Amino acid sequence: MAGHRNSTVQDHVALVEIDLTGELMIAAAAASEDRLSSDRIDEVLDVDADRARTGHGPGNPR
Repeated sequence: MAGHRNSTVQDHVALVEIDLTGELMIAAAAASEDRLSSDRIDEVLDVDADRARTGHGPGNPR
């Protein structure tokens, strides 16, 4: 049947994005300010660790 998808197929990128969105929602709910700062978002998403892993960063753009 065309269009039928196996129920065990997982989109790993989507699962990571869902997890990161959840982390941001938890941080936003716990924050005392109205909005999360860019620095706090980077901290929640562990951006510095990602940059170190890929070698991308302010001094080494993609």
